[in-house]
Amino acid sequence: MYRIERKSYGYRLTFGEKIDAAEMKEWLEESKVVLQTSTEQFGVFVDMRTLIPLRRDAQPFMQEGQKLYKRSGMVRSVVILNNAATTMQFRRIAKETGIDEWERYIDADAVKNWEDVGLAWVRDGIEP
Repeated sequence: MYRIERKSYGYRLTFGEKIDAAEMKEWLEESKVVLQTSTEQFGVFVDMRTLIPLRRDAQPFMQEGQKLYKRSGMVRSVVILNNAATTMQFRRIAKETGIDEWERYIDADAVKNWEDVGLAWVRDGIEP
């Protein structure tokens, strides 16, 4: 399951449960359409609290999506997780795509006000 929502700061992405390669490709294609009307610069808030790690065949679509968001004007992103395996996977993917410098990770189990902390990074550049 995924969802793309337009927000005042940019985009809120939600990824949950199990996402296979076909659904990840669908997210990438929908992102291409949505980003055609994006502002010059924007932030991205990603809620992955219920996402299980992606299978190998789905990962290239996520990598291409991360590059697409960066090329389209993403200046900061925050990823909310609560699963160590998913966190490790997405840290690696961000490093491979080169967005790790602009991305922050918040453990929803450890940070009570994770949404406020994440939005402070996305909107104002306040480190979590």
